[in-house]
Amino acid sequence: MTATSLPALAPSYRLNDVWSVQHARAEDLPEVLAIYNQSIAGKQATAQLTPVTCEERAAWFAEHINSPTRPIYVVRARAQSREQASEDTAQTVQSVQTNQKTAPIVAWGSFSDLYARMAYHISTEMSIYLHQDYQAKGLGSLLTRWMLTQAPSLGIHNVVALIFAHNQPSLGLFGKLGFEQWGYMPKVCDMDGFIADVVMLGKAVTSEGTSNK
Repeated sequence: MTATSLPALAPSYRLNDVWSVQHARAEDLPEVLAIYNQSIAGKQATAQLTPVTCEERAAWFAEHINSPTRPIYVVRARAQSREQASEDTAQTVQSVQTNQKTAPIVAWGSFSDLYARMAYHISTEMSIYLHQDYQAKGLGSLLTRWMLTQAPSLGIHNVVALIFAHNQPSLGLFGKLGFEQWGYMPKVCDMDGFIADVVMLGKAVTSEGTSNK
């Protein structure tokens, strides 16, 4: 995979014995938005205040899944591997292949332009969203770590996360992964009930997804 060609959609990459991650496909939009919409009510993960529809986000999603440098990744429960099933019947193999395509999405992450001007192409914003039933299980850390390892191959030198100052779990997660405070924007979001500050956390990445420092 390079920064000049579109990634293949088929490969599924192992996060651990439970979860696998792959590039989002066009048909994944409803599940991706369902997870995003779950996060709105808590007023911790997004400045969006009302649920969004597939029609409203169709262009955004298409831009990401067709971009060689700003992908969306989805996480699914791992199915039995093809190698493990090789001694079983053809029906079992077919079942495994079907499960890999139909297992529900439990989390997703994206790289987005930090700013639209061309010179910012080496820097990107990272976003992570987890299904409410799969939070506090270490999945956010696994996905974030994996995405950091992918960033250099996408031409990314710097990864930025914009996080509400009151979202202590996310601030703690990114802090543990080596992100540092690069900026602080006080009272920039009207959250319909309170005014929120936003923290900019950043990290320079190498080919190993570690800090350049």
